[in-house]
Formats: sequence, C-alpha cells, structure tokens
Amino acid sequence: MMRMKTRPAAGEAKIDRMMRMKTRPAAVPQPEMSSGGSRVAGGSGNSDWEMRPCGMLVQKRNTDSDDRPAPPTIRVRVKYGSVYHEINISSQATFGELKKMLTGATGLHHQDQQLLFKDKKMDSKAFLDISGVKNKSKILLVEDPISQEKRYIEMRKNAKMEKAAKTVSEISLEVDRLGGQVSGLESVISRGGRVEEKAIITLIELLMNQLLKLDGVLAEGDVKLQRKMQVRRVQKYVETLDKLKIKNSMRASSSASSSSSSNSNGEEDGSSTPLQAAAASSSGNHKQPIVITTKWETFDHAPSRQETPAHRAGPAYSLI
Repeated sequence: MMRMKTRPAAGEAKIDRMMRMKTRPAAVPQPEMSSGGSRVAGGSGNSDWEMRPCGMLVQKRNTDSDDRPAPPTIRVRVKYGSVYHEINISSQATFGELKKMLTGATGLHHQDQQLLFKDKKMDSKAFLDISGVKNKSKILLVEDPISQEKRYIEMRKNAKMEKAAKTVSEISLEVDRLGGQVSGLESVISRGGRVEEKAIITLIELLMNQLLKLDGVLAEGDVKLQRKMQVRRVQKYVETLDKLKIKNSMRASSSASSSSSSNSNGEEDGSSTPLQAAAASSSGNHKQPIVITTKWETFDHAPSRQETPAHRAGPAYSLI
C-alpha cells in the first residue's frame, strides 16, 4: 500500500520539472568587458552581437559588402562601319548601358543598335563580364532594321495619341463655352421669360458639330475615356435644349391665345374696325333730306359732223 501511494508523487515531481524547463527564459548573450573597461561583442565565442555607443545590444553588422572593391573598368573597341570607337566602361555593366554610351559617338539611337560579340547577337540585359568581354575586346555594332521599324511605328502611334488628346482638349473647352450658354437660356426660361427659337436652334447645331468632331477622333486608353465623357456631355446639353425649345414654344402659343382673347373683349366693349366705321357713316348719309332743283347747267354742243346745204334746207318730200 505504501508503494502505491509514492508512485503518483514521483510522477508529479517529474511533470513539474518538465514544466519549469519549458517556461525557462532563453539566455541572452552578455558582452564581455575589455581590459580598458569598454564592452565588446558577446562572450563565450558568440560574435553575432555588438554593443552600440548608446548602450544597446544589437546584432553585429556585416561590413564585408562595404569594404568590397569597385569593379574594374575595361576599354572595349566597338566597330561601326569603318570606324572604331574606344569606350571605357565597367566590366559589370550591361550591353544596354554600352549602347547608350555609343549613341553619342555614333549618332544611332540605342534602340536601333545591335551588338555582336564573337559573331553572336548580345541581349541588352546581358552583362559584359558574364558574356566574356574583357579589356580591349572587339565588338561589332550594326543597325537593327526591325527595332528601327518598331520604334518608328511607336513614334507615329504616340504622335497620333498626342494629336487626339489635343483635339479632345480643344473640343472640351468649346463644349464648356456652349454649356454656359445653355445654362443661361435655361435660367431665362425657368424664370418665365421667352427667348428666340432661332437662338436655341443655333446652339443645338453648334453642339452637333462638336459631336461630329468627337466621332472623328480615334483614340485609345485615357484619351478614349475622355472622348466618351465629352460625347455624353454634348448629348446631355442637346437633350436639355430640346426640352427648353418645347417649353418656349408652349409659352409663345399661350401668349398668342391670350392676346387674341383680349382683342375679342375690346370689340365687345364698343371698339369698331375701319370697315364698320365706313358702313356706319354711309348709313348716316342716307338719312339727310333730298333737295330738288331746276337749275341745270347748259353746255355748247359741238357738231360731230359737218352740215351740208341739203341739211339746212330741211327735209325733202317726194310727191307722187
């Protein structure tokens, strides 16, 4: 019975020792003191830690990269046509960097150059030392027609994009100016005023002209998005002008009907037209008294034909 009681106690003591070992903090290397009293890198052979002047213990810096010497400079001879060009360049530079240095000496764009080393085309990203280029090595420079054609196509594309962007910008300024006129007409009509229908029609035609210009612009990317935005603005202004035109015409018709009703009211109040006044005056003249007179005017009658002696003698009678 005594043995059965002591076994669990021994097991519990073992578990306690294991728990203390797990929770024990890791040992931090302590720097050693030198003979002069200054502390140096961690002791017991650990050289990964160092003490800063402020008293902070930090990991030791690797100064091997700082003390590394600069790569050597080599001189290469590049033949372009019948001329040799000597270029001083770092041995760890790339062929692309060599092309940029040759641009000033040869006048050839770096994208149009093709470098050949040991009869092999070299990539612009390849390094000189890895490719086997050494001091006084010879490199051949030729024009790359494919790269040149690609660069010309890219230049034309960029020029078209710049032109399209400029056109869209000019159209945007014109749409802003026309949009201000649309706002002015809208404010006048909303306050109950009237505008000439010709002004609205002219403004619609100007906006449609800008819409035609936008349709002729061929663009990509951001310029294409700007063109779509301007097209939506123009369409919105045209729709607004159509609504204003309808309101303005309805207001004009209502004012015309009101003026005709006022004229009819004036006739009922006793106003007469000139024809009615003339008819009334003629009817008034008939009511005056009629005067009869015998004083006739006489006129000398001129004979229409010349009288003959037979006519003067009077009528002739025949006796049977």
